[in-house]
Amino acid sequence: MENLKNASDVLFILLGAIMILAMHAGFAFLELGTVRKKNQINALVKILVDFSMSTLAYFFIGYTIAYGVNFFSGAEVLAQKNGYELVKFFFLLTFAAAVPAIVSGGIAERAKFNPQLAATFLLVGFVYPFFEGIAWNHAYGVQEWLKATFGEEFHDFAGSVVVHAMGGWVALAAVLLLGARRGRYSKDGGIAAHPPSSVPFLALGAWILTVGWFGFNVMSAQSLVNVSGLVAMNSLMAMVGGTLAALVAGKNDPGFVHNGPLAGLVAVCAGSDLMHPMGALITGGIAGAMFVWMFTLTQNRWKIDDVLGVWPLHGLCGAWGGIAAGIFGITSLGGRGGVNLMAQIIGTALGVTIALTGGFIVYGLLKKIVGLRLDPEEEYNGADLSIHKITSSAERETLW
Repeated sequence: MENLKNASDVLFILLGAIMILAMHAGFAFLELGTVRKKNQINALVKILVDFSMSTLAYFFIGYTIAYGVNFFSGAEVLAQKNGYELVKFFFLLTFAAAVPAIVSGGIAERAKFNPQLAATFLLVGFVYPFFEGIAWNHAYGVQEWLKATFGEEFHDFAGSVVVHAMGGWVALAAVLLLGARRGRYSKDGGIAAHPPSSVPFLALGAWILTVGWFGFNVMSAQSLVNVSGLVAMNSLMAMVGGTLAALVAGKNDPGFVHNGPLAGLVAVCAGSDLMHPMGALITGGIAGAMFVWMFTLTQNRWKIDDVLGVWPLHGLCGAWGGIAAGIFGITSLGGRGGVNLMAQIIGTALGVTIALTGGFIVYGLLKKIVGLRLDPEEEYNGADLSIHKITSSAERETLW
């Protein structure tokens, strides 16, 4: 029976890892459909290569920082208990690799390729696992202090703060240091529109992410015996709430409609195991509306050129999710309890602070040492030709 349980847990968490790995295709196509045609190849290449770089950083450094576990022993030792620790690494890697995938959408169309790979290694190797260890492995005594002070630890079941807020706030630092795309904002206050190059590809990316998210949330139980239908139901309700709120707030704009479910799912991650489905619906609805309003505000009023709106989508909705777990998780609002609002606020603020500080340090150093931006001619020609020497349709390369 013990062997069967171990094998079942390995299969369970392996399927979750595969579903979240598939979500990275969603990140790629969401970015591909949003950026201009001359930057589509770059969007696809970045996500795949960033994932590979994330794997190395997390394998050799990050996983040890977060959990104190390394893989420098013989294969016979690693294969014990059906290799559960190995597939657990794979599963948690897919979470870690989401951070640079999130950042990629914010800095699209004008960032150099190699400096971003270096940033990926530093973020996944050092910045992300530092907070991951605090939130999910009781590192540095923070959770114990919260428990002693407020009666409960900081609760983030599937990563509203640990993954999404971290990625979104790192991206904000990167976007601010990088600056807006050339021609996006004029000196007289004008704004040049850059509409999505392909709404069908954008929608495909959103759908892949949405489907994979049920592995992201449900499989965060990390064992078959702990699987929860409540997590699945709450994820569904938050997705629906985010979609409908974005539809209304975004006045039927397809870009907002397809980002709405993502906003809802980002927000529900933290408390998906605690909330009543009605609480999840409200959480997702607030997140969907928040994304539309804050995307419009940052792009048009504050002139922050965050191409995919990753700071509003992941940074702000992720932070809202951390706080929402402390609101809708309490028993008086139909939740399961075991959560404290003040602990949630402090834990969320700590994650945001680490992400923003780490983002400014990593991208600030790279900007000073090697530079972050393509030069004006390279940006004008597009990242596809400038970096990869080919375009998405290759008409120019195949004409005689």
